Amino acid sequence: MPTGQDANLRFLRRAIALATENVRAGHGGPFAAVVVRDGRILGEGVNTVTAANDPTAHAEVNAIRAAATALGDFSLAGCEIYSSCEPCPMCLAACYWARLGAIYFAATAADAAHAGFDDDYIHDEFAKPVDARSLPAINLLREEAWASFQAWIEAGKKIPY
Repeated sequence: MPTGQDANLRFLRRAIALATENVRAGHGGPFAAVVVRDGRILGEGVNTVTAANDPTAHAEVNAIRAAATALGDFSLAGCEIYSSCEPCPMCLAACYWARLGAIYFAATAADAAHAGFDDDYIHDEFAKPVDARSLPAINLLREEAWASFQAWIEAGKKIPY
């Protein structure tokens, strides 16, 4: 089994091949990802946003879901993700939430933008104060909502994450 850089290139090539197959099959955008632990692929995912009518069905999210299911664990600590393209803000956040150890990517966000997939506006929106963003976000019932957090704090049996 290849190790080090050879393995990294092999897994990235797998992601690129899956992305290309996804486009040619008409299933979605040119994005794919694989989650790997100890040189073994635990989950693969392709972009299925339009096929599934699910705006969250990005390749990285689908690969993370598949790997977490395979492991029976929400934490992917000790795993890496190999993506055909630099993750968008949502997928980057998912990588952090999954506790992945590293992200390897092939194409850049600039390459994606050149192909018509531009997420710079989301990066720009995140930098703005909540009340200045183009998508209105209105805070209501904050005090009432605290009851859910209080229940979590007081819960005797819980799995922290």
